[in-house]
Amino acid sequence: MPELRRDPVVGRWVIISTERARRPTDFAPRPRPRKGGPCAFCGGQERQTPEEVWALRPGRGEPNTPGWLLRVVPNKFPALRIEGELEPSGEGLYDRMNGVGAHEVVIESPEHEAVIEQLPISHLGEVFRAYRDRIVDLSKDPRLEYVMVFKNHGDLAGASLEHTHSQLVATPVVPLMVEEEIAGALQHLRIRKRCIWCDIIRQERQEGGRLIADQGGFMALAPFAPRFPFETWILPTAHRSRYEDTPVGEFGALASVVKQVLGRMSEFLEDPPYNFMLHSAPLRAPALDHFHWHLEIIPKLTRVAGFEWGTGFFINPTPPEEAAKYLRGETPGSAVS
Repeated sequence: MPELRRDPVVGRWVIISTERARRPTDFAPRPRPRKGGPCAFCGGQERQTPEEVWALRPGRGEPNTPGWLLRVVPNKFPALRIEGELEPSGEGLYDRMNGVGAHEVVIESPEHEAVIEQLPISHLGEVFRAYRDRIVDLSKDPRLEYVMVFKNHGDLAGASLEHTHSQLVATPVVPLMVEEEIAGALQHLRIRKRCIWCDIIRQERQEGGRLIADQGGFMALAPFAPRFPFETWILPTAHRSRYEDTPVGEFGALASVVKQVLGRMSEFLEDPPYNFMLHSAPLRAPALDHFHWHLEIIPKLTRVAGFEWGTGFFINPTPPEEAAKYLRGETPGSAVS
């Protein structure tokens, strides 16, 4: 059974995932050449995965059979398990609880060679709707407090399978990073009486230098203080704190902006490994006056080393204003360092 343990100094929870136990020799980095299909995520290989919990089937076929465009299945090697009770306990000053949660895989296409930025906008919009539907369903479980949606693309970003997919992990606690974002935004609201995310949208529209796209109710921007080169945020321009409150009709517009950003990253950065993460308000939280849900896209172009780990300061060699020019489709006058 996985276990959650809380760091008593900073309050950060970690998952001790016995389902993924490894020997010391298993951690040695090994390059993984592309294998090609078919794999367990390909159309026609449905019996190689756990039974689906959600699927888009235009032909209304039977579950766990071919004919789907999107499938969501439980992860075969979950970081957290849906079975069991939390049973929180203390060990002196240390807190722990059972690793109860959910871990699901969103298989974004039945085609092995598909890449997300080349999917039709209508198809990609359904991927974002699948996230919403799964968050809504998982929110019914009172043990769960948060759902993190993320995508790892490429070996260096942590992808263990090359077939395009993303994941959801539902946790019984709110991640510390999300709590810090919400707390920082609340502090701004208390001082300025305004939502900081709405302020960011207004200022980036006025200045324009870090703005990448602003269309269909969504904005893509290079943040003012990015941790990593070409880090990009995508957020709704209307005030909305919970991703699951996004109207279904808006996912096509979101898909259009994401497709544009990832397509230009692939073009200018030569298909870089990247992670994207969805930050949203906690499950069942009321609408928050000080928070916007948002996607963070981070290409893996630099390594985090001792200074960054030891201080929390990140060294970014590419100004966001220059990165934004590339991601708008322009060519800056000087080369990216």
